[in-house]
Amino acid sequence: MNVIWHDLECGAYAEDLRLWRMLAAEHGDPVLDVGAGTGRVALDLARRGHRVTALDHDPALLGELARRAAGLELQTVLADAREFELRTQFALCLVPMQTIQLLGGVDGRSAFLRCARRHLRDGAVVAIAIAEMLELYDALDGTPAPFPDICERDGVLYSSQPTAIRVDRGAFVLERRREIVTADGGRSEADDVIRLDRVSPAELEREGASAGLTPDGRLVVPPTGDYAGSTVVTLRA
Repeated sequence: MNVIWHDLECGAYAEDLRLWRMLAAEHGDPVLDVGAGTGRVALDLARRGHRVTALDHDPALLGELARRAAGLELQTVLADAREFELRTQFALCLVPMQTIQLLGGVDGRSAFLRCARRHLRDGAVVAIAIAEMLELYDALDGTPAPFPDICERDGVLYSSQPTAIRVDRGAFVLERRREIVTADGGRSEADDVIRLDRVSPAELEREGASAGLTPDGRLVVPPTGDYAGSTVVTLRA
């Protein structure tokens, strides 16, 4: 079930792919994709000839990624982004789609940055997407909810409806209502809540410096009608 919801809520997002392709072409291989999920970014790069290692803590998502990667030069690693040890040093580490904001505040981010530094060649880069989300929060305040994401698998209809974005103690809380309708008309609903830590580019650059990483510029992924934009902070080893 995790695979279906992940694909439905994240899999269609493509606005950032051009940026990750550009960075991979510039910095070369191997590439580490942190928070890879079912392979939205990792598969895109591997299909373009890059050697990719995809890291995630969810075995179901990684299992589906491995199935989809058959024949590609792509390895999967089941690990926590805050605590991993690989026998490879990378030319590029990517952290797409606000994964860094799911790691439990400054302590979690700092643990990841130290791990990343150990796994980067000298001169290599880690590129981290963050979203402030205030603009989206303000835009949604008092307006109708966006249209739901919907897909059908084996006669079962899955729907994921964004319902609210709240600011709560230094984090953004994203709320969704997930609904399943079976072929015989059975229906079930559940609420899903994601908490994204608020962090600014400057804060992330300072945390990177404490881990031995040097600020190397910022890039922008523009917002769309359905997704908030991102600032991509690049840090050099």
